[in-house]
Amino acid sequence: MLGRRGVALLRRLLETAGVPVPKDALVEAGWGGLAVADNNLTVQIAALRRVLASTTDGESWIETLPRRGYRYVGPAVVVRDVSARAASAPTLPEKPSVAVLPFSNLSDEPGQEYFCDGMVDDIITGLARINWLFVIARNSTFTYKGRAVDVKQVGRELGVRFVLEGSVRKVGRHVRVTGQMIDTSTGAHVWAAHYDRSSDDIFALQDEMANAVVGAIAPSLRKAEIDRVKRKRPDSLDAYDLVLRAQLDVDSGMPEQVTRALTLLERAIDLDPSYALAHGNAAMCHHCLFLRTGLQEVNRVASIRHARAAMLHGQDDAAALTLAGFSIGMDGHDRIAAFTALEAALDISPSSALTYILGSVMLGWGGEAERAIEWSERGMRLSPFDSWAFAAFDAQAMSHLLRGRYDEACHAAYKSVQANPAHSITYVQLTAALAKLGRSDEARAAAARVLELQPAFRYSRQFAGVNCAPALAEIMGEALRGAGLPE
Repeated sequence: MLGRRGVALLRRLLETAGVPVPKDALVEAGWGGLAVADNNLTVQIAALRRVLASTTDGESWIETLPRRGYRYVGPAVVVRDVSARAASAPTLPEKPSVAVLPFSNLSDEPGQEYFCDGMVDDIITGLARINWLFVIARNSTFTYKGRAVDVKQVGRELGVRFVLEGSVRKVGRHVRVTGQMIDTSTGAHVWAAHYDRSSDDIFALQDEMANAVVGAIAPSLRKAEIDRVKRKRPDSLDAYDLVLRAQLDVDSGMPEQVTRALTLLERAIDLDPSYALAHGNAAMCHHCLFLRTGLQEVNRVASIRHARAAMLHGQDDAAALTLAGFSIGMDGHDRIAAFTALEAALDISPSSALTYILGSVMLGWGGEAERAIEWSERGMRLSPFDSWAFAAFDAQAMSHLLRGRYDEACHAAYKSVQANPAHSITYVQLTAALAKLGRSDEARAAAARVLELQPAFRYSRQFAGVNCAPALAEIMGEALRGAGLPE
């Protein structure tokens, strides 16, 4: 069955049967003013071909013209005229919607305008790679360039829930970029930040700043959406809303919460069996249950099954690929396949902080200490207040432990505890670091907190479950045993 976009693309191809239709024209037909990554069109065309394949030779009716577009070459079809678009303002889409307005150039040099515009282009492109966002294309938002605007009015005119506006001030080699995301329905600030950088390579700086802005915006928008969905009646939730409502419990990483999340995720999957992010989150829930409730094979199998479903249906979804790769690597112990998925996620969304953070955890347990620290720091730079920040600090703590840097390990572990004080593994890292520093009383107190949160914790099971590198298992095991944690 074709979705709305598939029908629109087929109609556009049929209207000019036998004549090439450029990619831009198809994107306009299927997505209107929305900025989308190229692979979205490829996915929709593939879906069209699958539907047409039910007819003899139907799969070949849509011809690919490399670097040009597509052409319908099948039997003649009469296409009825459609009514003109309503003149009223567009309605809000179901998914969160964003318009990025041109940034103000506060530099003394008018010639720096290209730098501001280029950065906005990069931010729009980066946000468009996040498949749960509806992003207005540049051609629409740049009509506001040089105008004083009311963001609420912009929201009504473009049909978006959020507007991002900002400014750039460049003096010599120093650049300051400020940005703020505003909810157009209330005028409230969802996110605001400023970045200071110095660079001789203006284009590299432009890319870095755009990635930083996109990486910071994504979790803020997700949180705003979760808050919105919490206000909806339970009987009015669709698959997207159910996944959002489950998200905070998924992110907790603890059995009671993820069990609650699975109830919502299973409802979402019943409504939409091909919902990749629902499968990815379900995989993460079963991963948590596998590690924290006794390494039961049923949870490991379910984690991998949902991960494979997420990879099958989420080829354009960086978050789904990331969660799937994590489960394949941690529960399936196939880190080559895991990082193949993570690299695909970064190809889709280079600013995906979650990909770097969960990748750092796998690298940490795998004993690749320096690379784990590098990935965790990249993730935290993209999203300093990410809900998965505790995992990045865990990766740093175990990596510093492996390298014998116990003060740094302790510092990272305390950050992890602060970020997620209800997660048992954060206290495992802290226990090991304190024990290595000879702070025995504090280590035993941290160990007691591990068992309070996870009474069945046994460090040998934890190490086996995550396929811990032998050298790390030896160092941590000795420290945890000395602090009184059972093997």
